[in-house]
Amino acid sequence: MYQNQQITYTVPMELSGQRLDQVLATLCPDFSRSQLQKWIKSDGVLVNGKVVKPKERLLGGELIEIDAEYEVQTEFEPEDIPLDIVYEDDAILVLNKPADLVVHPAAGNWTGTLVNALLFHDESLKQIPRAGIVHRLDKDTSGLMVVAKTLEAHFSLVNQLQERTVSREYLALVQRSIIAGGTIEGNIGRHHNDRKRMAVLEEGGREAITHYRVEERFTNHTLLRVALETGRTHQIRVHLSSHHMPIVGDPVYGGRFKVPAGISDELRNALNTFPRQALHATLLALEHPETGEEMEWEVEVPDDMADLLDLLRAEDERLTEL
Repeated sequence: MYQNQQITYTVPMELSGQRLDQVLATLCPDFSRSQLQKWIKSDGVLVNGKVVKPKERLLGGELIEIDAEYEVQTEFEPEDIPLDIVYEDDAILVLNKPADLVVHPAAGNWTGTLVNALLFHDESLKQIPRAGIVHRLDKDTSGLMVVAKTLEAHFSLVNQLQERTVSREYLALVQRSIIAGGTIEGNIGRHHNDRKRMAVLEEGGREAITHYRVEERFTNHTLLRVALETGRTHQIRVHLSSHHMPIVGDPVYGGRFKVPAGISDELRNALNTFPRQALHATLLALEHPETGEEMEWEVEVPDDMADLLDLLRAEDERLTEL
């Protein structure tokens, strides 16, 4: 089954100098590069009303018009997986994703994903690219996500994300006592030696900006409130780790875990066995695609992080009594 949609973009100035195919890959993250190439080669992409070659470099500010015809993904089966829905109307759905839930089906995880759960909740999402999912959370990151229920809402949300008007804040428990907040800027791309990991690169990569401030301070750890200005793969985990603030439980970017001296056996065991990165998407704010209303949602950390934070507070109280 095929779907047609007219899509228009104004090329951001930050993409000035990039090729048309590169610009489209950035502006249309929900479509594969091969699909974008097909549209370009079939004259389905116009730049300022003209057909251009895929490798032609753009200056920024151009109007891109796409006559998008794509096959609707219907191969994924609906599955009765519980969803913690925070808000829902005819255009959008906001949910609180648990840890240990994969967002998109892929090799090794064709079932049991958020996509399968969404298709069970609303079968009409089969008509929307990626079942309406416009941004991701890592499997082991919990928290708020927005899902588009119509094509119009989908393109509106994608545009808002690209224009950086969607506010996203996270709570991250890091292995270090931080005195004050700050901003981290550093391009992120594939690690030169390990292609499964991301890294801060001196050359290449994509611009990434992360703001953080202290939410709660402990003797050997800090709970940070992190705000994303950009949305790169693993951005928070990579940026914090690059500034010697690895997230507790992060199996990829956490480095060698160092157990603080003198802590209780209960806290030591909890830190050693925490099963995931202690990262939670706590706040989401955006403009409603249909009404234009500014909307905001916030959810508390899940039980696993809450229990660990309680242990850290109890440990600090114990130390002050010594």
